[in-house]
Amino acid sequence: MNRPDTTNRQHSERRTDGLRLAGIAGAVLALAVSVIHVLDQGGLTAMKDPAYLGYGYWVLELAGLVCAVLLLTRSRSGWLLAIGVAAGPLLGIVVSRSVGLPDATDDIGNWTEPLGVLAMAVETALLLLAVAVLARVRARSAR
Repeated sequence: MNRPDTTNRQHSERRTDGLRLAGIAGAVLALAVSVIHVLDQGGLTAMKDPAYLGYGYWVLELAGLVCAVLLLTRSRSGWLLAIGVAAGPLLGIVVSRSVGLPDATDDIGNWTEPLGVLAMAVETALLLLAVAVLARVRARSAR
């Protein structure tokens, strides 16, 4: 029979391992968001047109990299940034594919473009993971 202090330690270690694995998964997803957007814009030094989209891509790519580092260091702010790294481009895809963006209407109705579909899948996975981790951390701290 396990002693209570041993059981509590084992339970705490499992939680820590779960958060570590979630952090690794989140970091991989955040990096994937960055890579997908680098590919979509045509490379690291390419500029998406119109310019505001190009600058937005660069900010997102950098944010994905920063997010991955924060998640690997187990920073709670990494999970908050992950929500932005996921939700921002998801919103952008929905708007660009539905009503279009200012000076960028060429993607209206382009819902099946493979890189866009991959982006939506990766961003949705990152968003769900970040929300789940933050909800779990918040519930644990409320106890």
